Amino acid sequence: MDKKLGLWACTALVVGNMIGTGIFLLPASLASYGGWSLLGWLFTTGGSLCLALVLAWLSALLPKAGGMYAYTASAFGPFAGFMAAWGYWLCLVATNAAIAVGVVGPLAMLWPVLNDVPLLGASVALALNLLLTAINCRGVQTASSWQNITTLLKLLPFVAIILGGLFAINPDLLFSAGSAHHGFEAVSGSATLTLWAFLGFESATFLSLVAKDPAKTIPRATIIGTLVTAVVYILSTTVVQGLVPAAVLGKSTAPFVDAASRLWGPTAALMIAGGAVISGFGALNGWILLGGQVPQAMAADGMLPAIFARLNRRGAPAFSLWLTALVSSALILANYTRGLVGLYTFVILLATLGSLIPYVFCSLAYLVLRRGLALSRPHLVIAVLGFLYSMWAIYGAGQEVVYWGFLLWLSGVVIYVAMRRSQLSPNL
Repeated sequence: MDKKLGLWACTALVVGNMIGTGIFLLPASLASYGGWSLLGWLFTTGGSLCLALVLAWLSALLPKAGGMYAYTASAFGPFAGFMAAWGYWLCLVATNAAIAVGVVGPLAMLWPVLNDVPLLGASVALALNLLLTAINCRGVQTASSWQNITTLLKLLPFVAIILGGLFAINPDLLFSAGSAHHGFEAVSGSATLTLWAFLGFESATFLSLVAKDPAKTIPRATIIGTLVTAVVYILSTTVVQGLVPAAVLGKSTAPFVDAASRLWGPTAALMIAGGAVISGFGALNGWILLGGQVPQAMAADGMLPAIFARLNRRGAPAFSLWLTALVSSALILANYTRGLVGLYTFVILLATLGSLIPYVFCSLAYLVLRRGLALSRPHLVIAVLGFLYSMWAIYGAGQEVVYWGFLLWLSGVVIYVAMRRSQLSPNL
């Protein structure tokens, strides 16, 4: 690229990828934690900033395409690189499923049967997933056009809620809720849930080769984008939890819409619902695009069969895109009986667990790749804190999610062995 991306473009990418549907349904998932979730938000912000700094330093130290996959492979070899990429792809699959489900929540305000009949709601989520996959198969330019339109529009509901409700918060509602969980358990659980909303802070690290002065631009964009998103998230969810009783919030499929109804009535609530739908469409479009790029990059390095890297006539990795869409669709169908909120909570925990695997690898990779170089104490402390935070968030995901996530992650070993066997013994 002759015209490289500056600070604003890189920061906009980070914010745009982080803000999707996660924040619109998250207050319902956090309702049982009540005021403890505020501590979870603070821990998540601190941990995400540590991880964001580590990834930013890695991008400056190793300006290679491939992001977290490239950093892990450079530090620990191809097998670790493959497992990090496999975990991240699982994160993308679960993320696409969760965002598709998240769009159905505000749509249910206009069509309540979506919430009453779980299979119908899941079917709409499937349709959205497949529709945007088809759009991405028409090429990057088509997908990018939709992404540009939705970027600014998605911020409007948050600004409206924050400005309109910040001084209308009922402290009793905010701090009296959350009887189901207390103390360390509550903070750990809410921290893992809120980390889902921060997924995407690593986006700028994929721009090492196309960013202007990446050693400075990418770290700044990563930190600024993460901080801006954190402020928007914490303020807006605090307003929602301070306006809607926990008993109502825990069953809500559109918490921001419920909060807007209490502030301005049903008309404003429909506007918030429309903003949530637009935000979800834009986020799902962007994550579907990434869901095709990761398998393509792995195939280019010989980590997956060549068909994953094959492009259609419009230059899109169609096979990778459709495979990701089919797996995420299967995840939706396998869990639709949980209902919208239950399905959403389970899937976002699974997605977060998938992202934590490469975060753990990258926290340690930075220490390995800096061997022989001067490593300041602050850098060492931040890298260690990033590792410890990732491990703590894995603990907070709970036994069921860790169990299924670990089995899915280990399934990648079979694929790696098959690829290595074909490369080393092509006649077998």
